[in-house]
Amino acid sequence: MQQQPWWRGAVIYQIYPRSFMDANNDGIGDLQGIIKKIPYIKSLGVDAIWVSPFFKSPMQDFGYDISDYRAIDPMFGTMDDFDELMTKAKKQDVKVIIDQVLSHTSDQHEWFLQSRESRDNDKADWYVWADANDDGTPPNNWLSIFGGGAWQWEPRRQQYYLHNFLTSQPDLNFHNEEVRVHVLDNVEYWLKKGVDGFRLDAINFCFHDKQLRDNPAKPANERKGRGFSEDNPYAYQYHYFNNTQPENVAFMEEIRALMNKYPDVVTLGEISSEDSLLTMSQYTKGDKRLHMAYSFELLTADSSPAYIRQTIEELEANLSDGWPCWAIGNHDVPRVATRWGIKGEQLPNATQAKMFNAMLASLRGSVCSYQGEELGLAEAEIEFDQLQDPYGIAFWPKFKGRDGCRTPIPWSTSNDNGGFSDADSTWLPVSKQHKGQAVTAQEQHAHSVLSSYQTFMHWRKAVSALKYGNIEFIDSSKQVLAFTRTYQGESLLCCFNFSEQRQSLHLACNINIKPMTGHGFDQLPMSDNNIVLPPFAAGFYALNIND
Repeated sequence: MQQQPWWRGAVIYQIYPRSFMDANNDGIGDLQGIIKKIPYIKSLGVDAIWVSPFFKSPMQDFGYDISDYRAIDPMFGTMDDFDELMTKAKKQDVKVIIDQVLSHTSDQHEWFLQSRESRDNDKADWYVWADANDDGTPPNNWLSIFGGGAWQWEPRRQQYYLHNFLTSQPDLNFHNEEVRVHVLDNVEYWLKKGVDGFRLDAINFCFHDKQLRDNPAKPANERKGRGFSEDNPYAYQYHYFNNTQPENVAFMEEIRALMNKYPDVVTLGEISSEDSLLTMSQYTKGDKRLHMAYSFELLTADSSPAYIRQTIEELEANLSDGWPCWAIGNHDVPRVATRWGIKGEQLPNATQAKMFNAMLASLRGSVCSYQGEELGLAEAEIEFDQLQDPYGIAFWPKFKGRDGCRTPIPWSTSNDNGGFSDADSTWLPVSKQHKGQAVTAQEQHAHSVLSSYQTFMHWRKAVSALKYGNIEFIDSSKQVLAFTRTYQGESLLCCFNFSEQRQSLHLACNINIKPMTGHGFDQLPMSDNNIVLPPFAAGFYALNIND
């Protein structure tokens, strides 16, 4: 059997460190908290962890505004803590991927502090600066994802600077070669420390249109959010010029050239563009660009099997030799148990949560699984006075921001903070609804969401067709998602009922199937080449096709 890179078909468990585990009891998760939970991570059957930013930062965007790319923020610990994390994770054969936020820095970064001082200093051209129009207005109509215009006036230079996100996150000028060299030098710093790869935040935002052309207006019927609220004016434009520029493809090749110096490392790009599936295929094409990419296409409210199939088939049609990565949840969108769950239900449906996890891990590609999905956690309710996310504060009450998916993990029922911390209060409150789904509670039950997750992920490791195989969809009812995965003579059928009602899947007469075991799901009844799927059921079958 051909040896595959470790990241192909890998399950990558995303850790949002502020909310994972608090080891020093200050109410905020930290690196020692992750270290403490490495045995738990290993028990999940995942292959790698992706740790969201822990670098030095003013925390205006909770670490995605970096002021020093080579320093650990004291909130999370020290470099010794990071080195210990690397050592202990690797002893458990768990790879470590870290975030790299390349398109912008904090406004407290030393590069920006120098750049803003004048138009002729050494770093004057390191950020995107532009003169005002004759009437003092910004140079064009570009908008920030976090609301309002994307240009901020700087009185020292008498110019505007570009920020695609918060005003405290100025965009670097990647048209300047010196910027690219220094950015990649920071990336290599972590490669030398032995990380196994990088999740590249907003990687299609690195370059901007040099001509600063206006973005065209988008008709109301096309204003569909991808990781942002549809009430946001950002959805009112086609973002043709403030991101996803042609020059960015060459920069992907510069990144890959650096990666190739370090065996077995991986790059995973986050893509949010007007045609994210096309951009994913472009950015992973051949062996000269990113290893993998993921987008927000399955992070929306549409959970219909038809939409999932359409999304995957569209990517497959364009992907050629690239490799996808799929996610149904992360730190930027409402939790999948709520977003795709039964409308009006106060508590998430455990059977449905199990099915979602298995469905995600059965798609062709690698998987990003967000902390708490293994517990089936729903979106937490956060009161306005408890909000931390500037995005949610700005758009309340129609859009409540990202805090609801970022609340601390409930480890036990031992205290008011769910075993996350012994502090008097935590940076976000532990959800009262989550406490009944605590890790210690679920570990006691063989049929819990956690136990199902662990069983399925360990079983998946031995099924090559699920990790590496091709995917081909099977026509079924609108409530059922069914497909085959095939690899080196091994074929299996995967089927999932997305509804609250019993469904059936009719198979062609020339298809012979045999139920598979060990995945943790009940064997489904069959009759006359029909598989009967109870509500939210998942089924897996070894497959033979007779001519």
